[in-house]
Amino acid sequence: MAQNSQSNLQPQIVSVKIQLASPGIDPVVAKNQSTMLEALNKLLERTVEYLSRLQTMSRFQNRFIEEINAKQQRIKLTDILQGLGSNFVNALDFELWVIDDQSVTVKKVIVALLILLIGLQLAKYISRFTTNRILLRTKLNESDRAIFDRILYFLMLVLIVLFALHTVNIPLTALTFLGGAFAIGVGFGTQNLLNNFISGFILMLERPVKIGDTIEFENTIGTIEEIGIRCTRIRTASNVHILVPNSSLLEKNIVNWTLSDQIIRCQVRVGVAYGSKVREVSRLLYKAITEHEKILKKPEPVVIFNDFGDSALIFDVYYRIRLGDNRMEKMIIESNVRFLIEKHLREGGISIPFPQRDIHLDTTQPFNLRIFQDSGDLQAKKGADTHEQ
Repeated sequence: MAQNSQSNLQPQIVSVKIQLASPGIDPVVAKNQSTMLEALNKLLERTVEYLSRLQTMSRFQNRFIEEINAKQQRIKLTDILQGLGSNFVNALDFELWVIDDQSVTVKKVIVALLILLIGLQLAKYISRFTTNRILLRTKLNESDRAIFDRILYFLMLVLIVLFALHTVNIPLTALTFLGGAFAIGVGFGTQNLLNNFISGFILMLERPVKIGDTIEFENTIGTIEEIGIRCTRIRTASNVHILVPNSSLLEKNIVNWTLSDQIIRCQVRVGVAYGSKVREVSRLLYKAITEHEKILKKPEPVVIFNDFGDSALIFDVYYRIRLGDNRMEKMIIESNVRFLIEKHLREGGISIPFPQRDIHLDTTQPFNLRIFQDSGDLQAKKGADTHEQ
């Protein structure tokens, strides 16, 4: 564009010069032409100067592009990787803090975390392998094996933490340095978690309940399957699993049906009609109990004449059974005992009454009460009522 402007200015300057050189030119026109010629010459000079600067800038630009291309050709992938690697190493060597003239860098923290993660997995595998393969050959019960598994796991966890700190040269005073903030966080954020954690160890060591026990907790009966770090897993007779915090098992009342052994006492209550021979009833009840093969002979079953009820004579039957793996067995045996009691009482001519009430009416005059059994009597009743009216 500037070159076109220069080529246009030159013919204009030549034309003005020719007009000024023509003879007989008017002085006023000559003056205007001279002024125009002077302006065109200045414009031409500036145009030439602008073109020279553009050419200089163009040369600099071409040189810069050539240098960039040359450097790009010399740069290799290895140089880029080396640069990134050096930056990464510098980031790993970044010093986080210094304790007892020992610097703790990002690299040390990462190595410690890797050791902890790998060590946790190894600790779980080793503890499970030891419990499932080695301790199964011993005479330890399931609860004792669970205690050994937990203790072994946490001992290995402590050793792994110490090994991680020693490997990365992190002094143990670092734990003291972070202990205050950690204690505050534990005190406010993990109070319940630590409570359940410690309660789990108390349950495993004191053993008020153990794996395989049948307990009654908050009107729920179930079998303890696992005592974990935070909670205890209980399976009910309905095959429903309940997770109970360990602290609740220590703070609340529980009934352990199998604390010392698997033998429990059961009770069945039955009522017979008034006027029945109570000695005969007791004999028949005892006979019904002893016929069941799963009721223990020792201690011997007991039949108790409990009370004079509103509608029946109340007898309680007490017997003991041994709980098996099937936790529904208690209810099944109780049901079978009721079947046997009903059979023997029916064969002995003793009835089991239904609830009844005696009503006494206190009136100033007697009632005219009549009972009719069929339609003929009903017609007679209507006739009598008509006759009375």
